[in-house]
Amino acid sequence: MEFRRKLKDEWKRLWRERFDDKVRAEGIAAKNYPLLYVERGTVIVATRKYKPPSFSEIVKFWAENFKIFEESRISPPHPSVGGWRKFIKTHPTKHKSTRRNAYEEEKQKKAKLQLKKGGRGWLHSF
Repeated sequence: MEFRRKLKDEWKRLWRERFDDKVRAEGIAAKNYPLLYVERGTVIVATRKYKPPSFSEIVKFWAENFKIFEESRISPPHPSVGGWRKFIKTHPTKHKSTRRNAYEEEKQKKAKLQLKKGGRGWLHSF
């Protein structure tokens, strides 16, 4: 848990303390971040055809190579396995608002009124 917290803190610091080069339109790492394998001067953000570092890839690398923690403990499970998204999809709750109930009651009251022209509407026959 402590290593996980350090990794997340370093990731946040990387993005918070980056240097934005406005001439080249790039974001550059201001310091070395050994847990993320990012050195000072590494381009983090660029405008075109650039893939920024991914936190999930870094976590997978640490989980596979060093066995410090389980990958499932730091990232949420896939929606098909379970998680909040699957719970929301499988357990929908329908709440009827009081406004909708009032509309339904008003609609029923109007249905009982006498129709104009015997229900033929406003069409005039010539």
